[in-house]
Amino acid sequence: MQTTRQLLTPDNLAMLQTIAEQGSLAAAARQMGLVPSAITYRVRQIEDALDVLLFDRSTRKAVLTDAGRELVDEGLRILKDIDAVALRVKRVATGWEPRLTLSVDSLVSQSTLLELTEAFLALHPPTQLKLQRETLSGTWEALVSGAADLALGVVVEQASAAGIASKPLGEVPFVFAVAPHHPLAAMPEPLPDALVAQHRAVAVADSTRSGGGLSVGLFSGQRVLTVSDMQAKLDAQLRGLGCGNLPLCLAQAFIDTGLLVAKRTERGQRISRVSYAWRAPAHKASTGKALQWWLGQLGSEVTRRALLHG
Repeated sequence: MQTTRQLLTPDNLAMLQTIAEQGSLAAAARQMGLVPSAITYRVRQIEDALDVLLFDRSTRKAVLTDAGRELVDEGLRILKDIDAVALRVKRVATGWEPRLTLSVDSLVSQSTLLELTEAFLALHPPTQLKLQRETLSGTWEALVSGAADLALGVVVEQASAAGIASKPLGEVPFVFAVAPHHPLAAMPEPLPDALVAQHRAVAVADSTRSGGGLSVGLFSGQRVLTVSDMQAKLDAQLRGLGCGNLPLCLAQAFIDTGLLVAKRTERGQRISRVSYAWRAPAHKASTGKALQWWLGQLGSEVTRRALLHG
């Protein structure tokens, strides 16, 4: 009889994952281009070697037992580790990462980010680039969880973790603004906290997946309209759906044309200090060429300013 080491191969672990996803051995067989008997035989081999049942035989569907679920979950982790090893080997061989993921806070200028992306792609690198928008804690969380390689717009207070390097990106001044027809637009300045708290705030949702998250500039008990990103917050405030702080660079043009009214508040102007951070290898020489390129661009004060001020 084959040993567990001989049977718990990447192919068999992937097969169990497919069965769990498809919900039946027959569907998994079709997905894998095999006959159902071949799938059944391989499953029974693994069960015999482990001396456990992986699937509940009392139902026609492929329902995992607790032991089966544990094996599938651990198998998925092992398969991800194997993929990661393969990516690292390819990076060592070519110097270019097969993939590079940027976690980009909604504070960062989309147009400047795309200009940098255009310049990067003009190099015709073998690296597949992924840009994912995040907000507040989610920007940092994507980096430390391994879902991203470089984070732009990280809250400075969060930028500390083993294996993570960071540098200042800059400061983002905010302005408290409302639509001209909003009740606060005609109120004398500075607006007292108690008055602001009586009106609905527009807030950007923290994109963290781990629960909790940050909330900035809100008062206890204040009604809140939560939106997905900074652009949606701007649009909501232009419609008079609520009040709140907006990045000055985003709001200035609308203030200049009278579509928004800037108001001084009792709290004073908010300034957000943000950074950029990346997964730093133990040896600098092993940093991939794609990440090196982006870090090189971020070394320019002009680029950093453009990312925050458009």
